[in-house]
Amino acid sequence: MAETLREQACAREHRYLSPRAAFADCSAGRQRPEPECEIRTVFQRDRDRIVHSDSFRRLKHKTQVFLSPMGDHYRTRLTHTLEVAQIARTIACAMNLNENLTEAIALGHDLGHTPFGHAGERALDAVVPQGFAHFRQSLRVVDILEKDGKGLNLTEEVRDGIVCHTRGKQAKALEGRVVRLADKIAYINHDIEDAIHAAVLRETDIPAQLRTILGGSKSKRINTLVLSAVENSGDDICLSPEIGEAFEALHRFMFAQVYTNPKCKSEESKAMEMVQRLYAYFIVNPDAMPPRYAEIEQREGIECAACDYIAGMTDRYAVYCFNELFVPHSWSY
Repeated sequence: MAETLREQACAREHRYLSPRAAFADCSAGRQRPEPECEIRTVFQRDRDRIVHSDSFRRLKHKTQVFLSPMGDHYRTRLTHTLEVAQIARTIACAMNLNENLTEAIALGHDLGHTPFGHAGERALDAVVPQGFAHFRQSLRVVDILEKDGKGLNLTEEVRDGIVCHTRGKQAKALEGRVVRLADKIAYINHDIEDAIHAAVLRETDIPAQLRTILGGSKSKRINTLVLSAVENSGDDICLSPEIGEAFEALHRFMFAQVYTNPKCKSEESKAMEMVQRLYAYFIVNPDAMPPRYAEIEQREGIECAACDYIAGMTDRYAVYCFNELFVPHSWSY
């Protein structure tokens, strides 16, 4: 019997990928078994499901670092996600790892992020009884919230990579660990570029030693970090000691100069208050949420339902809801 296109793709993986790679036909499987696609591998299907999801589309209107910027070229959560996927695929390709798995994890890693970036995340974490972390919410989105409560039924490898993308335990597959590094490479470098556009930072403000080691531009820094990862990774994903130390120093510099800069964070207190007031309102007015959240309320409690609803909002929809609920409307007679 002739092989399907999927079986041919799986055979190519075994011929060309590193023994350290995750192979699609060796996947630990899905939470709910389902028939295989004749064309796509399981990781290709996961990637496609993420790209076609509602939560992926909403990323285009979610803050990365700068809240509601006026310029057209500041990053959003969606553009950040695409940059992570590009960097991660470059590393995976060079290491002969599974690019489809890498891309699926990268595209899904921030699906659970709140409106207003990490300000929204901190706001929910402060009031939700069980706490809130965007990486756990990303897994909840793909497992439960997408497709009207049915979830995307992704493979275990993609799920593991999503929930392990930022801190805590490492992903089991090297592809997930690649995404974890690519996420940091992407956000530090594009945050530098956004800060320069916002006149918060100049390239020459970065310490000279770090520019010498890592490079004096965004593209040079990314190239340096990607090359170091490819050259120094084996059974784990890592940078050389010198590059790794410089990269950590760059992160500390960005934390001091940008991530805590009053010019960048001047609106954060307003955003956090908005998120927390919305949460408090929906806790006592659950009927104000869409009907689909009633099932979550019955199953897991009103706190969980309100958290899910708010975390899924875009920045502009959160502002719209706040205005509808708390700002007086004009009237005429």
